[in-house]
Amino acid sequence: MKKKINIQFIIVSSFAVVFTAAAAMILFYNIFKNQVYDDIKDYTHVIQTFPQAFWENEKNIIRLKEDGLRITVIQKDGSVEFDSSANQKEMENHKGRPEIQKAQESGEGTTVRWSATSSLHTFYYAKRLENGDILRVGKDSENISHMLKRTVLLILLVSLLVLSLCGILSRYLTRNLLAPIEKLASHPDNNTGIYKEIEPFLKTIREQHRNILNHARMRQEFTANVSHELKTPLTAISGYAELIESGMADEGDIKRFAGEIHVSSDRLLSLINDILKLSELDDMEQEFDIVPVDLYKAARSCLDMMEVQAAKQEIKLYLMGESCIIPANRNLIDELLYNLCSNGIRYNNEGGAVIVTVVPENGKALLSVKDTGIGIPKEYQERIFERFYRVDKGRSRQRGGTGLGLAIVKHIVAQHHAEIMLESQPGKGTEIKILFTMKAAGFHSKDGHAARRTEG
Repeated sequence: MKKKINIQFIIVSSFAVVFTAAAAMILFYNIFKNQVYDDIKDYTHVIQTFPQAFWENEKNIIRLKEDGLRITVIQKDGSVEFDSSANQKEMENHKGRPEIQKAQESGEGTTVRWSATSSLHTFYYAKRLENGDILRVGKDSENISHMLKRTVLLILLVSLLVLSLCGILSRYLTRNLLAPIEKLASHPDNNTGIYKEIEPFLKTIREQHRNILNHARMRQEFTANVSHELKTPLTAISGYAELIESGMADEGDIKRFAGEIHVSSDRLLSLINDILKLSELDDMEQEFDIVPVDLYKAARSCLDMMEVQAAKQEIKLYLMGESCIIPANRNLIDELLYNLCSNGIRYNNEGGAVIVTVVPENGKALLSVKDTGIGIPKEYQERIFERFYRVDKGRSRQRGGTGLGLAIVKHIVAQHHAEIMLESQPGKGTEIKILFTMKAAGFHSKDGHAARRTEG
């Protein structure tokens, strides 16, 4: 990176040197040209004031030539009346010369012409006299290319010196520029000397790093928990099957062992289904179909399906409220209701109740699942949505829980951008509330009523 920055600095510096040198030469040439024109204008004014003193005095003509000056008088028709450097009789008509045409039109004219014979630039200034003739003064100047040739070595030396200085400065600046970043790379937690402009970027990087570590830790814990949870029913199945296979179990034990194998198989199947469901919900690229779902009807279907399970524990199921239409995935809503109601039945007291309520509240649909069960102590309430977290691990396994139900509920709530709340007291039961966004008025119909589902 340092090498790349140094090269870029040197390239920029080279362009700057070349541009500066070219601009300086152009500026110098313009200043030089203006100075020459100012000089020959002054000569023209003097010659115009004392014309005879110049072209009738041989000494003055010689002095003019020594100074590089050339005086020419052109008549109205373009013929040359006098020239200090050539025989006017042999000279061609000057009417077509640009400086002459400009002088005839506007009173004065200037031009620069290159002479291949003398390899010089000649600057001409022409002025129209009162009688209509044109007085032209020319001054020979060394060709600008010759001046450049003489100064090119100096320009190259200065350019190399500037580039060398720029190279040294670029290395120094690059080192100082990257020093805080290199320090950060070797000591990520040390913010001393770090640029304030990159502090938000560093904050984002650290947060992402923490999230990645947390995610990795959660995955590691999840893998360990899955292995442990799968091992328990598989060990039981393997053990009972081995006893039956070895002939060590009598006929009465075989029936009991088969029942235990069936229970462990069901638990294993439930665990695998919940793991697959969580994996599906964890897939960020997974897209779910969103349709208008009647939350009340979905709750009623869920309770109908769970009547047998509730009856085994003598749990009463109640459905209260009215129809509320929400935009949701129907399968996920069924999964959410099943897990909430299943937990309400599983962790309830014999003869208890599960009350499901669906009502509109402040423009949203409120789903409440309340039980009269064992409840959750305050210190555990923040963790019950974690995967495989159980308040009473032994009792949870005995009741057939996988420890993933509420984790699935939390994911489904997040998928629907809903809000979830928990209220619970040990010995008095638990209530989980979820607020869903309701569909537009066209999807909302009311058939409000309260119904008792099952008693038994």
